[in-house]
Amino acid sequence: MKLSILIPVYNEEDSILNILNELKKVNLINNIKKQIILIDDCSLDNSKNIIDNFISNNNDLDILIESHTKNKGKGAAIKTGIKIASGDIIVIQDADLEYDPKEFNLLLKPIIMGKADVVYGSRFLGGNPHRILFFWHTIGNKFLTFISNVFTNLNLTDMETCYKMFRKEIFGKITINENRFGIEPEITAKISKIPDIRIYEVGISYYGRTYKEGKKIGLKDAFRAIYCIFKYNIFG
Repeated sequence: MKLSILIPVYNEEDSILNILNELKKVNLINNIKKQIILIDDCSLDNSKNIIDNFISNNNDLDILIESHTKNKGKGAAIKTGIKIASGDIIVIQDADLEYDPKEFNLLLKPIIMGKADVVYGSRFLGGNPHRILFFWHTIGNKFLTFISNVFTNLNLTDMETCYKMFRKEIFGKITINENRFGIEPEITAKISKIPDIRIYEVGISYYGRTYKEGKKIGLKDAFRAIYCIFKYNIFG
């Protein structure tokens, strides 16, 4: 089996090399192979050169890069990555260091056991490390998850998490429209409508960063998420 790791990249020169080195070191359970797919979303810094150098120096890795000629957003990057992913399983990985790739194995386990089609990594479950940061961000995440759950009838604790892992065929059953962070509630709404889908959640670590450290999601994205919850749950 193969895991395709989709990494949207936009101006992440301070962290992209670190995350690539971490991914290189990760050993997946059941001898699952790794495919790393980076989608450079028209970065204005040195991200693209760092990635190109890493690829040149790591010919033994199954690693690809696609580039957008203009900045389109996280959702658009993921859509680009899905088109070229060859893995049996797909996971989304941010280019920063907020999430630990070693925890892919936590998400893989329910899928490998034949129990799950989709696994979310929750920042609000379990006893793993969780950086203390913004109170209102936490309230906002929990509020968005609550509103999403009302419409999907799921009992997720963290709908907005980056770590979402899917059996690849799930993407053959949904169409993604959102180009930015609205992809999170959109995907959740659409997979909830797939008959007999098996969704699991596992606790993960969260090493959050501040805006000074490069965090990008903001208040307008929260309002867009609310819009997307209503749009994709009520109108499809």
